[in-house]
Amino acid sequence: MDQDLREQLRLVVKQSLIKDQIPGAAVAIHVNGQAFLETGIGYQDRNHEIPLPTDANFYIYSITKSLIATALLHLVGEGLLELDAPVQAYLTDFLLDTSVTLRQLLCHTSGLPDYGRVTAYSEAVKTNPSSPWSTEAFLDLAHTQGLQFVPGKGWAYSNIGYLLLKCILEKTTGLPIQKLLNKVIFSPLSLKKTFIPTALDDVDKLTPGYTAFFSGDELQDMTRVYHASWVAHSVVISTAPELAKIIDALFRGEILDLSLVEQMSNPIHNLGKYPLFENLGYGLGLFVDTESPYGKVKGHTGEGPGYSVAAFHFPRLAGSSTTIAALVNRDKHDYGLALVYEMAHIIAEH
Repeated sequence: MDQDLREQLRLVVKQSLIKDQIPGAAVAIHVNGQAFLETGIGYQDRNHEIPLPTDANFYIYSITKSLIATALLHLVGEGLLELDAPVQAYLTDFLLDTSVTLRQLLCHTSGLPDYGRVTAYSEAVKTNPSSPWSTEAFLDLAHTQGLQFVPGKGWAYSNIGYLLLKCILEKTTGLPIQKLLNKVIFSPLSLKKTFIPTALDDVDKLTPGYTAFFSGDELQDMTRVYHASWVAHSVVISTAPELAKIIDALFRGEILDLSLVEQMSNPIHNLGKYPLFENLGYGLGLFVDTESPYGKVKGHTGEGPGYSVAAFHFPRLAGSSTTIAALVNRDKHDYGLALVYEMAHIIAEH
C-alpha cells in the first residue's frame, strides 16, 4: 500500500513538471514523525540530461522567515526577548515616530514598507545581481518610505520587518544569524546541508535555478550571478529532506516548547479565502489555514529568482500528522505550494 502511494506521488509530480515545463522538483514527506518519501523528480538542468538528486540544494527564500521566527521565539522562551516590547528597546538607533513591537514585525502588522514592490530594488537586482544593497540601504528605504499604516491596524508583507528581527537577534545574542540558527535548529537536528550563505563562493553546490528575470525572455541559471544578500533578512540553503525535518520537528515540539509553537500558529491577521486555502491567516512567521479539512495547516512558501518552494504541516491528513516540502528549480508563482497540495490531495484520497 505504501509503495503504491509513493509511486502515485512521484507520478503526479512528474506529470505536473512536464505540463508546466519545469526541469525538476525535490520533495520530502514525513508522516507521524518518520520520513515517508524523499526523492528527486525530473532534472537539474533544462536540457533534461542530469537527474535531480534527492538532496539537491535550493534557496528556500521566505521559508527562512519561519526559521527566524523560531529562533526569536526560542529567545522569548529563555526570557531574553519580549514579543510586545518595542523595536527601540533592542535597536536604539532605529528611529521611528511610532512604536512597533516584535510581535507586529513577526506577523507583518508593523506598517513597515517592503522593498519587493519598489521599482528601484527590482532594477538594482536586475542590473547588478552580484552586488546587493547593504543592511543600511535597506533600512534607509524603510525610513524614506515611512510607515504604510498605524502599527497593528493593517497587514502588509514586509521583508524589512524581518531584517529588523534579524538585527535584533544578532544584537541580543552577539551571534551572526547563521550561527544562531545553527545553535537553535540545525545542530540539534543533525542537519548536514542546511546553512546561510554570505558570498557567491558559498553557493557552488546550488541546484541550477532557472529564471527569465534577468533576460526578460530566455531562461538562465541564476546561481552564479544572484547574490543571496538581496534577501535582506538572509536566506537559508537547504534540501527537501532537511527542510521537511525542520518543519516536522517544529510542530512536534522538538525545537520549541509547544506553547510557543501554538503562539506562532495563531493567526494575528486573517486574509480570508485564498487559492488552496479555506481561511488563510498569518501568525508569527507562519501562514495558517484555520479551516482546512486537514486541521490547522501551517507553513510557509518561498519565491525568488530560480526557485519556487513550500513546506507545510497537515495535522490530520488521512488521519496522520504529515509534513510536505517541495522545492522546484524554476521560479513560478506558488508552484511549490501547488505541488505540496497536489501531493496532500493524493494522500488524502488514497
